Amino acid sequence: MKKVLVLEDESNIRSFIVINLKRNGYEPVEADTGEDALEKLRDNPDIGVALLDVMLPGIDGFEVCRRIRASGAKTGIIMLTAKSQEMDKVTGLMTGADDYVTKPFSPSELIARVDALYRRLGSSQDDVGGVMISGPFRLNPANRIFEKNGERIRLTQTEYALMNLFMSNPGKALSRAEILSAIWGEDYVGELKIVDVNIRRLRLKIEDDATNPAYITTIWGYGYKWGS
Repeated sequence: MKKVLVLEDESNIRSFIVINLKRNGYEPVEADTGEDALEKLRDNPDIGVALLDVMLPGIDGFEVCRRIRASGAKTGIIMLTAKSQEMDKVTGLMTGADDYVTKPFSPSELIARVDALYRRLGSSQDDVGGVMISGPFRLNPANRIFEKNGERIRLTQTEYALMNLFMSNPGKALSRAEILSAIWGEDYVGELKIVDVNIRRLRLKIEDDATNPAYITTIWGYGYKWGS
């Protein structure tokens, strides 16, 4: 059964999430503090997706996200943010989250996001096409290793999917809507800005100068392109 970590300190909200995950065939692993979540992640390395509440006493959701990414784990991460906390969405994505859900949310919305992220995890594992080389970059789908000038760059699931998309379409202008559909799914109901924030994060990892990108170039008012 597919495991989902649920980090939420409000017991009523956590119970609501857990019930709906179980109804849809997932195995929830509950945590009410950041410290507890990190311990549960160590004890359950097969957790595929983590739902992390942002506002927590002690170690908050952002810090849990940072530690997951620092560990190199391929866990998919969805941040749970309050409607008024606009900056939390951007902060969570820049910290390494794959997606966010704004409270209050419906069960169908939450499950759709979890389903989509789990599908992405599965499709990336099934992707065993040929090695792609572009300039100083090398992407090997068989072992999911991405390198620049022979040095490995660790990517999240979303970043890997973006690089795969870009390197598979060299020189092609891709609209934000195309990228959103290809990476997050055709039925994704979130905002287009999730594309921009993930591109910004990816540029910080791969560009020589993220403020003057040479590889992922912007097509103003439209989207992005791999290469000049």
